[in-house]
Amino acid sequence: MPSHAAPRYPMADLKDLPDDIRTAVLAVQEKAGFVPNVFLAFARRPAEWRAFFAYHDALMLKEEGSLTKGDREMIVTVTSAANQCLYCVVAHGALLRIYEKKPLVADQVAVNYRKADITPRQRAMLDFAMKVCDRSHEIADTDFSALHAHGFDDEDIWDIAAITSFFGLSNRMASFAGMQPNTEFFLMGRIPKDRK
Repeated sequence: MPSHAAPRYPMADLKDLPDDIRTAVLAVQEKAGFVPNVFLAFARRPAEWRAFFAYHDALMLKEEGSLTKGDREMIVTVTSAANQCLYCVVAHGALLRIYEKKPLVADQVAVNYRKADITPRQRAMLDFAMKVCDRSHEIADTDFSALHAHGFDDEDIWDIAAITSFFGLSNRMASFAGMQPNTEFFLMGRIPKDRK
């Protein structure tokens, strides 16, 4: 079966977007220096774009709870690797490297988080995320107890499960649509700024 180097659906054109979406996309471009393909891929359906990014931002940008930005991106990278989603592994792996200030961590966790240079707390978090990803019907009270032992509360546990579940949707949409990661993502965070 041939691989698809190009997306199966056309990307939206920035000039054709509703004002609210165009403004949001331009803000991302200003901050990142480019427009991540996911923004234009979903923008072909404005109502879905708004719903997708509202939930994304509620999960990934929230200030409450003990999950760091790095923890959140680590969950996305590990579960996206399990779901074989190239776009999300590359894009969120880049953010993980930046937030954790560890150039090797994204590759390590995407391949085998159990051997990665992460904390026991993060390993427990990823054990749970992988169970939600692969066998959510088997979640039991003992899974909560294991996370409580590492200082996670029930709201943190909800966040781990919600991030895993949301990106399960994102992974499947990106993969079926043939969404490709921007080339910029591949190098982001690999060389610490002080060594450039």
